[in-house]
Amino acid sequence: MVFVKDPGAPVLTSGDAHHLLDVLRLRTGEVVVASDGAGSWAPCRLAAPPPGRGSRGIDVASLLEPDGRPVTQPRLWPEITVAFAPTKGDRPEWVTQKLTELGVDRVVPIRSARSVVRWDGERGGRAVERLRRVAREAAAQCRRPWLPEIAAVTPLDGIAALVGARPLLARPGGGRPSLDHPVLAVGPEGGWDDDELARFGAGVGLGPTVLRAETAAVAAGTVLCALRSGVVGPLA
Repeated sequence: MVFVKDPGAPVLTSGDAHHLLDVLRLRTGEVVVASDGAGSWAPCRLAAPPPGRGSRGIDVASLLEPDGRPVTQPRLWPEITVAFAPTKGDRPEWVTQKLTELGVDRVVPIRSARSVVRWDGERGGRAVERLRRVAREAAAQCRRPWLPEIAAVTPLDGIAALVGARPLLARPGGGRPSLDHPVLAVGPEGGWDDDELARFGAGVGLGPTVLRAETAAVAAGTVLCALRSGVVGPLA
């Protein structure tokens, strides 16, 4: 899958053309799905590139030819949000990739009292843009026509204003995950502090063991998306 402005008249970027021709090495006539990232998609076929191998010098505007009318896939309900405190290294990218594959609608990097990694100012902006690129690539790989929203770095207290609902905190000993509360927040390596726990209630449990921060974020997305899709059902 590739993302374009209009699936009915797809125009590729040079980066997407490079990926299709130089990385995937697709051939003339092969099917490529084009999506606008907002639920609309259409099957297309790869047009014949000019003589020579590779994407260099190709008119990317005419590389895909529509092979059917665009179809709109409705957004699943309820929308699922997973907020997480970024950790060191490339683990935030891994979390974002997996949450995108699972079908999470909104990913929110957060600041909390015990956060070790601080994404502030320009550093935070660059980090979020990197997560958005990761999400786009993951959505294309898993053929997801709805791109997830990757929010700017948000304080824990600001999540409600962003998504219209108060988050529940993932914590050991919390209650059962439920689609009645589809907004879950996962804390940093040091966990939530006492003030955060007092302000946000009993929270939601993700199992009997203490999970790493990145594992907990993916577990939260897995459980909520599985409940929404009916892969698992709520306990009686």
